[in-house]
Amino acid sequence: MADNDGALVVNVVDVRGNPLPQTVDIMLRHQQLSDSRVATGIATAPLPRIGGLHRSPQGLYRIEVDPLSYHAVSQFVDVASSGDTQLTLTCPVDVRKVKDVRFPTYAALPNALRSLLKASSTVLGFPSRSGKSLYDGLDPIRRAGLLNIAAKASATLLSNGTTVFPQLQSLRELRGDRFFAVVPKELREETKNSATAGMFTVEPSGLHHPPDGFTHAGSFKTNDRYGNLQLTFFMNGDQCVADIDIDDAKGFEHIFQVVHNAATGQPTHPYNIHEILLMHQRLDPQYEFVV
Repeated sequence: MADNDGALVVNVVDVRGNPLPQTVDIMLRHQQLSDSRVATGIATAPLPRIGGLHRSPQGLYRIEVDPLSYHAVSQFVDVASSGDTQLTLTCPVDVRKVKDVRFPTYAALPNALRSLLKASSTVLGFPSRSGKSLYDGLDPIRRAGLLNIAAKASATLLSNGTTVFPQLQSLRELRGDRFFAVVPKELREETKNSATAGMFTVEPSGLHHPPDGFTHAGSFKTNDRYGNLQLTFFMNGDQCVADIDIDDAKGFEHIFQVVHNAATGQPTHPYNIHEILLMHQRLDPQYEFVV
């Protein structure tokens, strides 16, 4: 068998595992020999097959896939010594290319999220709105952030066997990367107990500013490698408020091996968090992108 009759079959998918609905450019560069390939405007179905490649033990290539509306990703691949080599590459959406977002209707939301929205009639910037009126009035960035945190907090266990999200009492402020919620002080105590049990880490809280009249009361983060839920508590007497956000911890570029990550140094974007939750944690925030 010749050493340059290897073939690479490339499966390019989104975070849900679906083939990308657009063409891609594929670049291959051998890591030792003078062998480079560039193919442009390649359809993702049927799966592209690239032949005439060197095989292992001299089959190490770097492949880069660049879609139109998704981030370019790259990785190393060793072409097998026999047969076709199968490779799946997952491309996260490029937030700059999102044309629209398909959100679930209010009626389709989980019961716990509908209950929280119904109880939230004093959200900053949305006076006298609650329930469906509040949800429908949110811009896409705030709505995406809300659904991201709802998905993650609903799956975040505490040491007593409960999860975080159903314990939230009402919303005070909604941002794209976080929200502030009124919570029972028991949630703070149980989160502290969960940190003692190794389910959370204790974090500095200085970067999280307390609401007027409140003081810092501890900050805790889940132990996920990427996409950590962080709970930062503030107290005013018996009143307790939590600043709740999801930290990407540079996970976006590491999980997807993004080339020239345009998100580096920018505030955490909820659409990037959406991609991390689906890819790394298999948590579905229930909305989809139109690109």
